[in-house]
Amino acid sequence: MIDLTDLSAFPELVQNFASYKLTIENCSPRTVTEYLTDLRTFCRYMVAVRSGAPLEGEEFTKTDISGLDLEFFDSITSDNIYGFINYAVGTRENGSAARSRKLSALRSFYKYLTIKKNLTENNPLIGVDSPKKKKQLPKHLSVEECTDLLTSVLNDTESKTRERDYCILTLFLNCGMRLSELCGISLSDIDRSLTSLRVLGKGAKERVIYLNSAAGSALKAYLPVRLATANVKERENALFLSRLGKRISVKTVQWMVKKYLGEAGLEYKHYSTHKLRHTAATLMYQSGDVDIRVLKDILGHEQLNTTQIYTHVSDSGMEQAMEHNPLAHLDLKASAKAKQQKESEKSADSESPQPK
Repeated sequence: MIDLTDLSAFPELVQNFASYKLTIENCSPRTVTEYLTDLRTFCRYMVAVRSGAPLEGEEFTKTDISGLDLEFFDSITSDNIYGFINYAVGTRENGSAARSRKLSALRSFYKYLTIKKNLTENNPLIGVDSPKKKKQLPKHLSVEECTDLLTSVLNDTESKTRERDYCILTLFLNCGMRLSELCGISLSDIDRSLTSLRVLGKGAKERVIYLNSAAGSALKAYLPVRLATANVKERENALFLSRLGKRISVKTVQWMVKKYLGEAGLEYKHYSTHKLRHTAATLMYQSGDVDIRVLKDILGHEQLNTTQIYTHVSDSGMEQAMEHNPLAHLDLKASAKAKQQKESEKSADSESPQPK
């Protein structure tokens, strides 16, 4: 895990880049950490390639990159970038999403060097395309599976955090917020009437999420017991608390979600907290009453095309569409057979002796 308060193991230019992303562009610590992780891997790769050192193992992870300067980054070519991506595929077994993220980190860094700071004119990422991502429909829970998941929390009578966990899952399934957004909610972000709350999304962009009756009720039930099992002073402002009385962590929420997915018999589907966000978005859209532009604002998407993945039709919708085809019930073979059968019966009747 990278400590953003101590980046001495990174080149000075990378340290300055991280500071720029955090303070000027207001990127989240998580985003900056991901950029640094990918830049560190790239720097280690280049040092290893040029020195003939191993490209994996303990020696690779201990590669010293702190002294890399502008001359080093100015010497990088597009061939080096392609070599790094091939390394990501072969040695690190990265999928298209992971490779795209690495290229995104490098693009952002070289944009900083060339455009923001004017330190060099060399940008080896120009003309380098990102890997095509496999388009997949977002996985989501059905209404029945959502009910089973929430019921599994209610049935856990021995849990000392039952109201908290039920409230967290209810907010995920009804509001479609991100994991980081949920963990970041403070008491001061909640409207006194429990009808809305503020979250801090990607790019430090704040938005208001309106609470339906289910979300409001879950929140109302949790607030009175919020301090009951936590060793916390009244001044703690975080909405969701750990058992130690601190703001709940991302890992704790992920563990909790995995636990109740298992108890609901849904662990085999490999759902996650992000799948709960997909569930909220998909169910809202499939209800037929939510405009795609409204859904975009609810989810905090920057671009509409990001939201359009939820416009896929459900299996039942496709089945109904097929049934509306005017040829859906046309069976010429059956009609011909019925006609032939009818003519045979008519012929047999005409050949039968008539009663006198």
